[in-house]
Amino acid sequence: MKNKSAILFFLITGFITNVSAQNISNNLNKGEIHGSFQADCQYYFKDTAIGASVVPEYFLMNNFENFIYTNSKFSAGFRFESYQNALKGFDTRNKGIGIPYRFASYKTENVEITVGNFYEQFGSGMILRAYEDWGLGFDNSIYGIRVKSELIKGITLKGLAGNQRLYFAKGEGIVRGADGEFSLNDIFKRLSEKKTRLIFGGSFVSKYQENNDPIYYFPENVAACAGRFNVFSGKINFYGEYVYKINDPSAVNNLIYKDGNAVHSSISYSQKGLGILISAKRVDNMDFRSERSATGNDLLINYLPALTKQHIYSLASMYPYATQPTGEMGFYAQVIYTVKKNTWLGGNYGTIVNVNYSIANSIDKEKVNDTTQLNEKGTLGYKSGFFEIGNEKYFEDFNVEITHKFSKKIKTILFFANLVYNKDVIEGHSGDGTVYANTFALDLSYKLDEKNNLRMELQHLYTEQDKGNWVMGLLEYTISPKWFFAVSDGWNYGNSDSKKQTHYYMGSFGFVKNATRIAINYGRQREGIICIGGVCRNVPSMNGITMSITSNF
Repeated sequence: MKNKSAILFFLITGFITNVSAQNISNNLNKGEIHGSFQADCQYYFKDTAIGASVVPEYFLMNNFENFIYTNSKFSAGFRFESYQNALKGFDTRNKGIGIPYRFASYKTENVEITVGNFYEQFGSGMILRAYEDWGLGFDNSIYGIRVKSELIKGITLKGLAGNQRLYFAKGEGIVRGADGEFSLNDIFKRLSEKKTRLIFGGSFVSKYQENNDPIYYFPENVAACAGRFNVFSGKINFYGEYVYKINDPSAVNNLIYKDGNAVHSSISYSQKGLGILISAKRVDNMDFRSERSATGNDLLINYLPALTKQHIYSLASMYPYATQPTGEMGFYAQVIYTVKKNTWLGGNYGTIVNVNYSIANSIDKEKVNDTTQLNEKGTLGYKSGFFEIGNEKYFEDFNVEITHKFSKKIKTILFFANLVYNKDVIEGHSGDGTVYANTFALDLSYKLDEKNNLRMELQHLYTEQDKGNWVMGLLEYTISPKWFFAVSDGWNYGNSDSKKQTHYYMGSFGFVKNATRIAINYGRQREGIICIGGVCRNVPSMNGITMSITSNF
């Protein structure tokens, strides 16, 4: 199958290389072909100082190419993927070449039908979210059929069924779901002119997996339901969602038969110069997968947001948070305030102050009775009061970012973060304890002229735990719109082991033309974790050359 996919890929690639997209469109009844291409390559060197080893192939590559054909109401496409072999840090089950994603879709004014692979989300995703993130090596697309309809204005209905992608194969479990969203202002004429807008939604998702276990009686059908609302009124937006899932023993929850639930709510206020966002969530045994034995990022049906800021500065992002689906209570608050121009603090261009605070704690868990232990296999596991917060802190982040423009040429960003990171829980280790860290960053940009810009970063992370203190510096030069160059060095000078007080140097340059971008890096990469929205993957230490090519057509 993979060989046939490779032959098909090379035939189509050769065809597109020799014929312009416009000519293709003419040949295909005036349709259009669009797509994208990305190749991430790494050449590895041995580096005993950081524990980086040479892989047997020396050179590894992740590659994909999307092709989408559209013609009036019809569209179809596929994605060719190649892992020769997969980059270090990506799951080795991504190996070889093939076409794991292909679809065909037909859309009328009121109905859209898709067969093949597709991505979908119900509400915020806490009950169902199928999506792809190339940087994490994550793809849980559904292979089956989906129908969307809006037969009446203001009422949107969705229905789907299929199996989830599992690398180059499909998961055993069958996922089935339905979702409805109702905009009351569009449904009822008397509300159409009201400034307050009301939207309600509901979802139902179930999975089916046969039970062949000789010991445990696992439910073959596991259902979940959710309700949500969204209220817009002037400058205020209020959102709430609740999800309930019946008992779902799995490898993640240690085969307990407890029901699961999750709630997420947020309120925001926005006006000129001021934005406020407050969010809260509670998660209790809400790991939801189409196979009960799956772990890691495999076959996830739902998505549980982390409610934490995703930091852009490298030292501040050293300790990212991973959502704990077996139980957590989280809170997030953000205030963005712009100090007016022509004031003492605002200067000639105004000053932006961005303050964030987030915290995640355990939930309180009690034994169901005196004869069982918490999370004991084959039992109800535990009981937990809905508003009972546990004593264990998983994560806490308070950070302030101040952006000020001194002149048309000079712009600065001052950043500070105070972090609490429970390494035992978040990374699944034992005995590493909790990290308490303070991070400072200065980001200075100087615009030489309309095309040339020079940017400098200085960062420092202070902690008495883990690997100790770090300092990092970066210098970046950009020639707009085509070229960029950068050099950086991160030094773990505070490591308790003097032999590991290592410099992580890096040099890079890139070129951009139209929709194509090429970037080449050489240097060291530290071992750690990359998280996006609470979904994470481990990154090993590495020394070598990295090249990334992206293009759209």
